[in-house]
Amino acid sequence: MDQIVKPSAQAIRAARADNPKMRERDLAAQLGISEAELVAAHCGDDVTRLEMRVGDLLNGLGALGEVMALTRNESAVHEKIGVYEKIVFGEQASMVLGEQIDLRIFPKVWAHGFAVQKRDGDDIRRSLQFFDASGEAVHKVHLRPASSLYAYQNLVAGLASGDQSGRIEVGPAADAAEDEVADLRVDLLRERWAALTDTHQFFGMLRQLKIGRRQAVRSVGGDFAWQLDADALKALLSHAAQDQLPIMCFVGNRGCIQIHSGPITNIKPMGPWINILDETFHMHLRLDHIRETWVVRKPTKDGHVTSVEGYDEQGRMVIQFFGKRHEGHDEREDWRFLAENLPRAVQPVTA
Repeated sequence: MDQIVKPSAQAIRAARADNPKMRERDLAAQLGISEAELVAAHCGDDVTRLEMRVGDLLNGLGALGEVMALTRNESAVHEKIGVYEKIVFGEQASMVLGEQIDLRIFPKVWAHGFAVQKRDGDDIRRSLQFFDASGEAVHKVHLRPASSLYAYQNLVAGLASGDQSGRIEVGPAADAAEDEVADLRVDLLRERWAALTDTHQFFGMLRQLKIGRRQAVRSVGGDFAWQLDADALKALLSHAAQDQLPIMCFVGNRGCIQIHSGPITNIKPMGPWINILDETFHMHLRLDHIRETWVVRKPTKDGHVTSVEGYDEQGRMVIQFFGKRHEGHDEREDWRFLAENLPRAVQPVTA
């Protein structure tokens, strides 16, 4: 097989100069490279490569003050304005538990980091951008007018790598498709599912059964999960905004999950996208990428908890919604009523 020849750093910079308004993700795809390689090509110019010391990074982000945190996957973008605070460190997972910025971070996935400056007329826009080993973005931090430039410069200086060359090595992208088990024992799945006492046990159950999430919800039966109509997510957002119902909206990738908790107000469809455009929370979702939407019930010690989940063609979960709740409290009745009354699929898929 012929080896693919990637453009040089100089060619990448020239392509960026020729397409100043094109999004980095789209330009990288056009050039046949990852977004991280596109960013790395500008090292020594307006980009500084960072050492990936995630603990030191999180320790320093709070000093920046108000910023915008961005986490995305192929089909959804989640943006929150706030402060990095209440940080909990862990080798496998770290958390940011602020009132506005609420993250679950998986540090081992964070492979490449950069401080990026982009000139916009007389202004300079600054951000910190982080990528996995394949060069896919896992999280970005964008400075705002109220951010501390001094703290930002100190953080970048402390994390700056000794290697500021314009190339990085990236590996293959992670397998997009969810695993499916040909001989799944539905009776065992239902037994383990019914025995859950906490929503956080769900991932461990899937791992023990060696099953993907979508196959589990397809297989477990209508008392625990049922499929919704294609317009259900649009209806969910519309009703939640109209009733000022506090929700939780999760968008994530392999390296980071970002969460909004609270009411939503300003819902704007635009082409294939549906958008939430509130003061401190923006969400952008490609509805045409959603192939299946499910209501999922998980037992807990406080009664069952209901989520609404959107999956893409590869079986990956794109977005997830809950009613806002606190550990140890029952689920909100108004959220449960909304989720249970969303339009159901006329011809649901079978496992």
